[in-house]
Order: sequence, then structure tokens, then C-alpha cells
Amino acid sequence: MRNYLVNSPQAAARIIALTVVADGDIADAEIECLDRLAVHEQLGLERLELLALLDTFCEDLLSSGQLNWADVCPVDERTLADLMGEIQDPELRLKVLRLCVELAEVDAQVDDGESAVIVAAVEHWGLHREMFRSSARN
Repeated sequence: MRNYLVNSPQAAARIIALTVVADGDIADAEIECLDRLAVHEQLGLERLELLALLDTFCEDLLSSGQLNWADVCPVDERTLADLMGEIQDPELRLKVLRLCVELAEVDAQVDDGESAVIVAAVEHWGLHREMFRSSARN
């Protein structure tokens, strides 16, 4: 698995990519959602950079032996913790979490794999209060 600089657009995009592939499929609706939300712009990337990173992430999963669709999440706990550890900026954490939630909900259901990524982000980043705040606003 490649390493990216802490708080880099690539590190953030990789967590987005994990959310996209967590259900075992990259759906057209998810790609459309990436475009509609302009995720690439929000993270400081060009659109093609984001799509290339999605491809690269899938290659990394396949080559590392991480990819196991029998599990809830396509990466193990240690890798998940390492990925989450690359995002340390509180504002970036919130932005990435919100984008992951939007992507997970795009097909009107949150898959177990998508849920696992979101829960891992909340737990690793200590965003429990933030989740309750956003629920109270709705």
C-alpha cells in the first residue's frame, strides 16, 4: 500500500476511494456523486487525478492481498487505522467524513462495508460528538 503525506489530498481521496469500493462495486451512481459533489475540487485535485487515485487504490488492494470481499471491509484493521492516521487535520476529517456519508447514501442504502469505513473514521478520529451535532441539526 502506498504512503501519502499526512493531510494530503491523496490521503483524503484514498479514504473516499475506500468508501466507493467498500460495497464490492464501483457504481455509476457513485461516480456521478463524486462529480456532483466536485469531490476532486473539495480535496484539491483534478478530476482525472481523483479517478486515477481510485484505480491506483484498487491496484494496491489487489496486489497487497488486502482485497477480500468475504469480509465486511476490503482492508484489515491495521491498514484501516493506517489510512485514517494519514488524516490529522480536524477540518479535513469532517470534510472527508461528510463526503463518505454522502457517497455511502447515494444508492439509498448503506452497505456493511461502507458502514465499516464510516464507523472507523468516527472512531479513529474521535468524531462521536460531531455525528450527534449533525443529527441534531437535521
